[in-house]
Amino acid sequence: FPEMLSNPRLTLVQGTLNVVMNQNVTLSCHSDSGSLPVRYTLFKPNQKVSTLNRTDLSPGLFNFTINSASDVGEYKCKAETNISSGGKYSKSLKFTLIEPISKPVLSSPTSQAKKGQNVTLSCLSENGSLPITYIFFKGRQTIFPPVKMRKREAAVVFLFINSSSDSGTYKCSAKNSFHNNTKYSNGFNFTLAEERSHSQHMIISLVVILLLFIIGFALAIPVFVIPSYKASE
Repeated sequence: FPEMLSNPRLTLVQGTLNVVMNQNVTLSCHSDSGSLPVRYTLFKPNQKVSTLNRTDLSPGLFNFTINSASDVGEYKCKAETNISSGGKYSKSLKFTLIEPISKPVLSSPTSQAKKGQNVTLSCLSENGSLPITYIFFKGRQTIFPPVKMRKREAAVVFLFINSSSDSGTYKCSAKNSFHNNTKYSNGFNFTLAEERSHSQHMIISLVVILLLFIIGFALAIPVFVIPSYKASE
């Protein structure tokens, strides 16, 4: 009597579901029951990959290489026998492409700050698979907890400039699930703006007054001094 075909199981035999370019993977498609022979067909998004015929109970093994972005996404397999109509489909397996991260850029609207001023630091990697985890440093010391971004947006932190020790070189790092691929930004330097003392303000004010006096005197010469001189001749 013909045996009813069971839904096949699609399993990963070699590789990982998080893949990089040029990675080799192997998928197994197998129905536990069904009359022989069995025909297994593997599908990737919107495309048939390959078909294998089995005259025994061994699974269909599909070997392929991730060569482009079109090779990632959900895969399914189909099992058919000569007496089955339509065949049975497996649940899907999804491959996700992992891209290495690019060197992050650390930036701020200003590089000079005064004591008591709040400033921002932004860190962004233009390329690399999400999510991306950013860490901010001053020297070799971490200054904030890691920031995980699930969108292609910069991680932003706020700094309070309280003393000259808050100036200096800052950096940030970025990493994702790509193995051993942490990247570091170039350094960004904050300088502390010197606040003018009271005596400096007084000196500047006196210089301005003196300049105004000289200008006023120079303008008064043609109006008052020269006519008086001509009248006395």
